[in-house]
Amino acid sequence: MNDNDIIALYHERNERAIVATAAKYGGICHGVAINILHNRQDAEECVNDTWIKAWDSIPPECPRILKAFLCRITRNLSIDRYRQNQRRAAHVDMELILDELAECLPEQENSALTEALNAFFVGMDPLERKLFLGRYWHATPVKTLAKMYDLTPNHVSVRLHRTRERLRAYLTERGFAI
Repeated sequence: MNDNDIIALYHERNERAIVATAAKYGGICHGVAINILHNRQDAEECVNDTWIKAWDSIPPECPRILKAFLCRITRNLSIDRYRQNQRRAAHVDMELILDELAECLPEQENSALTEALNAFFVGMDPLERKLFLGRYWHATPVKTLAKMYDLTPNHVSVRLHRTRERLRAYLTERGFAI
């Protein structure tokens, strides 16, 4: 089917337009998406979104070069998805931080817990306090903390793990259910 026939199907609001578009341009659109995203599932979603966007755009638009029109849509959707993934990647680190803390803190916060935490922090080694607060309050990556304090990332991870274990024991001794 040629491009004019496919565009005519869009103008007729015939769903075969999407099938014909996918058959003719699915490969190239998928190639564009995968080159930007490097993720097969995200690329597939962007290509499927391309067909929806084309359906919503034609009419009123009537692209002169359907291939370029579709590739542009795929490219823009893929770039948007790439940016979303970058923002999500920052949140993934936060999820890891929260998971680490869940191991040593009770779920409910109250004034007694706040007092116990303050007492624990006051009694900590200053470097351990800086590492702990840097990681769990400021969400600083382990590698960054390691550079800041001239330590290896493994050393920082071990110290954070040991501090979490001490915090868990400290709170358990004081009657908090972890």
